[in-house]
Amino acid sequence: MTTTPRTGPTPAPTSSPAISKAPGTDNGPRPLLAVVLAAQFMALLDVFIVNVAAPTIGTELHASGADLQLVIAGYTIAYSVLLITGARLGDLLGHRRVHLAGLALFTTASLACGLAQGTGELIAFRLVQGAGSALMIPQVLSLIQRTFTGEARARALGAYAAVLATGAAAGQVLGGVLVAADLFGTGWRPVFLVNVPVGAVLLVVGRRVLPGDDAAARREGARGLDLPGLVLLGAAVSLFTVPLVLGQEEGWPVWTWLSLAAAVALFGLFCVFETRLARRGGAPLIAPRVLRHPGMGLAVVRIAAAMAVNAGFLFALTLHVQGGLGYSALRAGLTFAPTAVVFGLVGLTWRAWPASWQHALTPAGFALTALSVAAVGLVLQGGDRGGALVYVAYAGVGSGLALAFSPTLTRALATVRPEDAADASGLLATVTQIGQLLGVAVFGTLFLNRLESLGGPEAYTSAEALLMCMFALAATAAVGAVSGLVRRRR
Repeated sequence: MTTTPRTGPTPAPTSSPAISKAPGTDNGPRPLLAVVLAAQFMALLDVFIVNVAAPTIGTELHASGADLQLVIAGYTIAYSVLLITGARLGDLLGHRRVHLAGLALFTTASLACGLAQGTGELIAFRLVQGAGSALMIPQVLSLIQRTFTGEARARALGAYAAVLATGAAAGQVLGGVLVAADLFGTGWRPVFLVNVPVGAVLLVVGRRVLPGDDAAARREGARGLDLPGLVLLGAAVSLFTVPLVLGQEEGWPVWTWLSLAAAVALFGLFCVFETRLARRGGAPLIAPRVLRHPGMGLAVVRIAAAMAVNAGFLFALTLHVQGGLGYSALRAGLTFAPTAVVFGLVGLTWRAWPASWQHALTPAGFALTALSVAAVGLVLQGGDRGGALVYVAYAGVGSGLALAFSPTLTRALATVRPEDAADASGLLATVTQIGQLLGVAVFGTLFLNRLESLGGPEAYTSAEALLMCMFALAATAAVGAVSGLVRRRR
C-alpha cells in the first residue's frame, strides 16, 4: 500500500533547469496554478457537458444516432489518442508554448462548434477540440511538477486531482443549466460557446504568468519524438477507444471485437519496441524508469478503477433520471451537484486530515464508494426518487471517489523527477481517459442490456437496471479497495 511521500527542502521553483523566468512577467506559483487548472477544468468539462445537450443537438441538426455518438465521442477519441504525443511535444518545444497553442486551438474549435450548421461540421470541430486538449492538458501537470517543490507540489497536485475528477460531474451540471436556459434562443450552442470568453482570458493571462521556456535547457533534455512509438501507441489507443465509444450504439458487431483484439496485439508490440529502444540507448516514448517508479503501477490500476466507477456511475444515472424518471436536462444536471461539490471539497482538504489516517485513505475511499453506489441503487429501487437519502448517497460517492483518486495521484507524482514530468503526465492522463471510456462502455452496456431484457413500467424497469449496474460498480470499487494488498505483502 502506498504511503505519503516524504519531502524535504528543495530549491526554489524558479531554479528548475527547464524553466526560466521571463523578464517583466509575474511568475508567482498561485497565479500559474489558477491559470493551468482553469484550462484543465474547461477542457474536462467538454468531455461530459455535451451529454445532456445531445437530445437538443439531435433534434435541431437532424442527427442520426451514429452522428450524435460521434459528436459526443469524437472529442474523446482525439483527446485519448494524442495525449502522449502532446506530452512529448511539450518536452521538445516548451511547455508554455505548447500549452498556449493547445489552448488557442481548443478555444477556436469551441467557437466553430458553437457556430456549426450541420453534424459533419460539428463532428470535425469536435475532433479539433480534442486535439487542442491533448496539446494543452499534459503541460498542466508538467508545469506543476517543474514549478512547485516539496509540500507546495503535493498541495498543487491535490488541487490538480480535485479538478481532474470534478470536471465530469460539473460538466453534466453546467450542460443542464445552459441547455435549460436557452440563452437568446441558441439552444445547445452555449455548451460550446461558453469556452470562448474563458479561453480568451486564459490566453491573455497565461502569457503573463506562465514561466518562459529555457531553449538551451530544452535542447539539452530533448529526447526526440520517437515516431515509430507514437504510431504504434496511437494506433493501439485508436483501435481500443473507437469500439468502446461506438460499440453500444452499433450493437457490438464483429469489427468492434476485432478492433479490441488488434489493440491488445499492437500494445504488446509497442511494449517490445520501447523496451528494445531503451536497451539500445534510444529515447522511448515513455521512459522505463517512469513505469518502474515506486507506486506507479499500483497508481495506474487504482486511477483506472476510480475513473471507470466515476464515469459508469454518471452515465448510468443520467440514463435513469432522464429516461426512467423523466427529469429535465436542468434537473438531471443538478442531480450531480452533491457528488461534484463533495468531491472537490474532500480532494482539496484530505492532506490536512490526521497523519494517522493518511495510509488508509485510498482503500477507505474505495470502500465508501462501494457502499455509496450500492446505496444509490437501493434507494432508487422500484422507480422511487429517493428523497433526502439519495443525496446523502450521492455525497458519499463524491467523498469516496475523492479519497480513492486524489491521494493516489498525488502520491504517485509527488516524487517524480522534473525531467520525467511529461512522461508521467501523458501516462496518467491517458489512463484517466481510458478508465472513463471503460466505465461508460462496460457499465453503460450492462445498464442498457438489462433495461432491454426487463419488462414492466418504464421507471420500475430502469430502476432495476440501475440497481444491477450499481452493484457491479460497487464490486469494482471493492477491487480497488484491496488492490494494494498484493504489493504490500511483497
